[in-house]
Amino acid sequence: MLAGKPFEAPDEKLTGGLNDLDYDQYRSIRFLPERALWRGKNLPFEAQFFHRGFFYKNRVNIFEVADGKATEIKYRKEDFSFGEKVPAFEETDLGFAGFRIHAPINRPDYYDEFCVFLGASYFRAVAKGQTYGLSARGLSIDTGEAKGEEFPLFKAFWLERPAPGATSMVIHALLDSKSCVASYRFTVRPGDTTVFDVEMSVYPRVEMPRVGLAPMTSMFFYGPNDRNDIDDFRPSVHDSDGLAIFNGKGESLWRPLSNPRDLQISTFQDLNPRGFGLMQRERNFFAYQDIESSFEKRPSLWMEPIGDWAEGGVMLFEIPTKEEVHDNIAAFWRPKNPLQAKGEHNYTYRLHWGPDSPKPHSLARFTRSGIGARGEHARLFVLDLVGDNLKSIDPAGVKGVVTAEKSEVKNIVTQPNPYTAGWRLSFQCQVKGEPIELRAFLTEGDKPLSEVWVYRWAP
Repeated sequence: MLAGKPFEAPDEKLTGGLNDLDYDQYRSIRFLPERALWRGKNLPFEAQFFHRGFFYKNRVNIFEVADGKATEIKYRKEDFSFGEKVPAFEETDLGFAGFRIHAPINRPDYYDEFCVFLGASYFRAVAKGQTYGLSARGLSIDTGEAKGEEFPLFKAFWLERPAPGATSMVIHALLDSKSCVASYRFTVRPGDTTVFDVEMSVYPRVEMPRVGLAPMTSMFFYGPNDRNDIDDFRPSVHDSDGLAIFNGKGESLWRPLSNPRDLQISTFQDLNPRGFGLMQRERNFFAYQDIESSFEKRPSLWMEPIGDWAEGGVMLFEIPTKEEVHDNIAAFWRPKNPLQAKGEHNYTYRLHWGPDSPKPHSLARFTRSGIGARGEHARLFVLDLVGDNLKSIDPAGVKGVVTAEKSEVKNIVTQPNPYTAGWRLSFQCQVKGEPIELRAFLTEGDKPLSEVWVYRWAP
C-alpha cells in the first residue's frame, strides 16, 4: 500500500525551455478544443488538459475509465497550440498538470468550462452564470504553523466516461504528501448550483494533529470598513465577504471577513457541524464597480458534512495582503483528535458552489456591517439585516442583543430600515489597543429572529 512506503517527491522534470516558462509564455499554451476528451461522442461532458510548466511542473497522470477498464490518457504535443515565445522542445511522455471539465451549463448548444483541477490539491468550480473565484483543496496540513505548511498533491486522476444524457460525472483522485496518502471520489453535478459529492479516505504515514478537512481559500483585499489607505477606484475588492457557519447546536453564525494588519486566527469550536462556507453575499455590481473582474458573479462555497464529524472546530485564517492577487483567506474543519498513523479515516461531504448557501432556516441575515469612529476610544457599529420574518414583525417586540469581550457596549438601537425592507441594529463599543470579540443578533422575546453576527474588531 502506498501509505506504507516513504513519500517520493513528485516528478518535476521538464524538457528544454519548458522548465523556465514565465507567466505570459505559459498562458500562451492552449489545449485545442477539438481534441477534447469525448468531443463528438454526443456525451454531456468533455475534458481538456493543462500543459506542464511555470508554477505547474508536477506531473499528473490522468486515466479514462470506460466499461470497467482504466486507460491512461497520453500526452500529445499536437493537442496543444503554443505561443511564439514558447521555446522549442522535443516531445516526450510529459503527462499533464491538470484538467478542466466542460458541459452545457449556460446554454444547451455550448460546452462551458465549469470546474478545474490544477496545482497541488486545488480545484475550483462555478455555477450557471458565474465566474471563477475562490478555490477548494483536497486537504490542508499544518496551515498557519511556524514550521511552514505542507502542501499535498493530487498525483493521479481517473475520469469516468459519462453515459449519454447523464447529469453528473465521477472523478477519482489520488493525493500524496509526506504525512499521508488519500483517495477521493468526486460526483460532480453542474447547474444553477454546482454540487460536488466528496468521499475521501485518509491514510496517515505519521500522526496528523493539525489537519484541515474540506479546506477552502479565498481573497479579501478590502471592503468599505478596511481600505487601510488603499488608493483604488473600486469600493470593494473580494471573492468572499464572510464566513457562514451552521453549527451542531442549530445556531447560524455570520463572520464578516477582513484584511487585517496582523495575522488573525479564529476557531469556532463545535460538535458535529452542519455546514460552513466562505460566502459572497454582496451581489450588486455597484458595490465593486469592476467591469472586468465581476466580483458580484463570484461563487459562494458551502460545505455540508454527511454523517457525524465529532468534535473539532471551524478554523478561519485572515492573512494581511497588499495585493488582490493573493488568496489571503483560508477556512477548514480541524478535528479535535489527531488522525492516527497507519489508520484509515473516512469522511463524506458535499460542496455547493453557487450564488448562496442552502438555507436551513428562515432567520434574517446580516447584509452589511458598517463601522466608524464615535468619539475618542469608541466605535459605532451599524448592522443591516433582511429576511421575510422581519417584514410583519411588531417593532415593539424586537430587541438587539449585543455582547463584547473586554469592552463596554452602549446605546443599542433597533429600527426598521425602509430602504432595504429590513432592519438596522446599531450600538457603540469602547475600544482601546487590543482586539475585541463581538456578538450580536435580533430577538423577539426568547425567539431568535436572526443569525448571529460575530466579529473581531482589531486596532
